[in-house]
Amino acid sequence: MVIFGYLGSILVLAFVSFIFFFFKCWLRNPNNGLPWNWPLFGMIPTLLFNLHRFPDRVTEILERSKGTFLLKGVSYCNMDMLFTCDPTNVHHISSTNFWNYCKGPENREFFDFLGNSIFNRDFEEWSHYRRYVHSYVNHKDFHQFLPKIIAAGVTEGLIPVLDHVSKQGQVVNFQDMFKRFVYDIAWMMSTGYNPKSCSIGFPENLFLKAIDDACEAIFSRHLLPGYAWRLQRRLGIGKEKKLSNAQKITNQIASKYISMKREDLSKQSEHKADEEGFDALWCFLTDHEVAGSQSEEFITFSTLGFAFAAYDTSSATLAWFFWRLSKNPTVEAKIREELHNNFSLKGAKSLKTIFSKEELTNLVYLHAALCETLRLHPTAPFNRRNPVKADILPSGHHVTPETKVLLSAYAMGRMTSLWGEDCHEFKPERWINEKGTIKYETTRKFFSFGAGPRICPGKDVAMTVLKTAAATIIYNYFVEVVETHPVIPKASILHEMKHGLRARIRSRWAD
Repeated sequence: MVIFGYLGSILVLAFVSFIFFFFKCWLRNPNNGLPWNWPLFGMIPTLLFNLHRFPDRVTEILERSKGTFLLKGVSYCNMDMLFTCDPTNVHHISSTNFWNYCKGPENREFFDFLGNSIFNRDFEEWSHYRRYVHSYVNHKDFHQFLPKIIAAGVTEGLIPVLDHVSKQGQVVNFQDMFKRFVYDIAWMMSTGYNPKSCSIGFPENLFLKAIDDACEAIFSRHLLPGYAWRLQRRLGIGKEKKLSNAQKITNQIASKYISMKREDLSKQSEHKADEEGFDALWCFLTDHEVAGSQSEEFITFSTLGFAFAAYDTSSATLAWFFWRLSKNPTVEAKIREELHNNFSLKGAKSLKTIFSKEELTNLVYLHAALCETLRLHPTAPFNRRNPVKADILPSGHHVTPETKVLLSAYAMGRMTSLWGEDCHEFKPERWINEKGTIKYETTRKFFSFGAGPRICPGKDVAMTVLKTAAATIIYNYFVEVVETHPVIPKASILHEMKHGLRARIRSRWAD
């Protein structure tokens, strides 16, 4: 009994000492807003306690650190991370000294879910794949193909779903709907097949579930010591089990589409195959000039990578866009007015399902509102780089090949030094110049699509998809957001809403 008494006293003393130490550390510097560097655990506890607002917490830290901050990780686990949103650092890493900063082997292990796709390539391998992507998205046949698949996504998916929920008076999860809408377009672009996941009733979609599980697991890997998540992977437990299953599912789906395409091509003449479209998989399997002859593994990972890239750059943005409109009804009114002014000469008010690329070009205020959404809600809040050789950043920070550098597009979009005191306000007007045309910001300031050689090659495609969906919905429907849950980001590598975005839809036209 005496032993237990001593043990209890020791535990109480340890607990009191911990509380005293905590408050002493907090009171020592209560207002600087920087995370405390705990013994052994480093600053990771601060991030874990702020998972529900992770990008915002990092932004606060960077705002108080002149744009660059070394976050100490768990001791002896090589987890230190240098976060930066300093535009001179970002430009140096992504452009000026680009070839000294790569994704790196650890990043490839973190993102092994994406295999040997462009996301995980560096140097010559990356340059080779990049040439293919640029040749594809700039090919004249692609520019004829893109409007067709976007039109299919709208007329066969988006419009029927919205009409149905409008007539039934149902509440629809906008984030889920947009993920399905963009997913269908992404797979049509990648494989030529329309999965029709954006259809009435929202049929089960294993691929989207796999992507969600994978993104959450990859995010978790960045916050855990390597031995911890590798042990989970070996034992097949936790998020690593979900990631393993996700990888199997996505590979199976890609293999299914590749087999289908091969079978279809074997039944078609070359002329008929040309008429079918200009999807990336068709280019691979026909050894088209933009793709050349590639291995089976390359084709599989490229098919997945292409679909993921197209899906990743648009789906979450649309949900954030309509949430922002719900908080700023005057912005929505201006967009609707712009639509009416541009299409009032087309006759009586009636359902308009598709806007051509030429028509979308005239929608300056809509374009500005989408840029403002991307500023505040970049799809990828963080972009990781690893130095090949030791370097000194323009901010004066030293980096070595062991340094993990994270470029924060999220923080860059919310820096008062870059965007002014009103940086947290949703103001599309900041994107319009005195002549009434779009004011294009440099990538030193607007990093949502990346910068330098690794800038997103499909950014124009993404903007076309975003503008088409937004214009179609605002022109044809009234949207009432129903916030049954707090709108907070998911703990993921993609900037999505944790609980989705629920809304009621009402048609603007008589049936």
